[in-house]
Amino acid sequence: MTLTDSELERYSRQLVLPEWSGEAQERLRGSSAIVVGAGALGSPAATYLAAAGLGRIGVVDSDDVELSNLHRQPLHYTPDIGLRKAENAAVKLRALNPEVEVDPYPARLGSDNAETIVTGADVVVDCADSFETRYAVNDACCALGVPLVEGAVLGLGGQVMAIVPGQTACYRCAFPAPPSPESVPSCREAGVLGAVAGIVGSIQALEALKLLTGLGTPLVDRLLHIDGATMEHTLIATERREDCASCSRVAASAQSG
Repeated sequence: MTLTDSELERYSRQLVLPEWSGEAQERLRGSSAIVVGAGALGSPAATYLAAAGLGRIGVVDSDDVELSNLHRQPLHYTPDIGLRKAENAAVKLRALNPEVEVDPYPARLGSDNAETIVTGADVVVDCADSFETRYAVNDACCALGVPLVEGAVLGLGGQVMAIVPGQTACYRCAFPAPPSPESVPSCREAGVLGAVAGIVGSIQALEALKLLTGLGTPLVDRLLHIDGATMEHTLIATERREDCASCSRVAASAQSG
């Protein structure tokens, strides 16, 4: 597999990086990702993955574009209000980079369909805004052995962690059970600043690129917390739990194989 003249020009500024290479670019072109959510985190994450030359991106979102989305979801514009987010995101990503195949999934990801959606992906970038979806995505990725990048944002803060099932702590290792609904305010209640979501979603894209190409050191066994008000970055160590309901079975499967 070789890069075309168009690809050499399009990706020239990353190809000259000493940490990057033509081999990394070709590996990226042959890879696929699922981005869960086309909103505040999914917009920057999917944009930078498409711009970097990821071969195929599946965008999962069941919602329609609303006026209140636009301050933090830059894939969607004012004329797009009322359109399906997954399909509208696909249109924008194809316009950004026609060399990337983009598949919209206008559906809500849950425990009943997560494995079906995740199957075949080389990485999943979870940009969902609900704990139910996060745990469903984590469980599916662990069951199928698909690397995962988790992200969340609320108010002026956000967090990111990368997961390699069977090797590193998963989301359920770090957070064995979801918090009670009344203990965590929603985005509607607590608010969110769009620029903070942009930072977190961009970091998620970077972590996905690391996992796909071998670039740098992914955020595995670590949770990065960002305070947008002070720009303090805190790394919290995580570790696999032997009793984890999601990934302990991955280890058993790997050992038996």
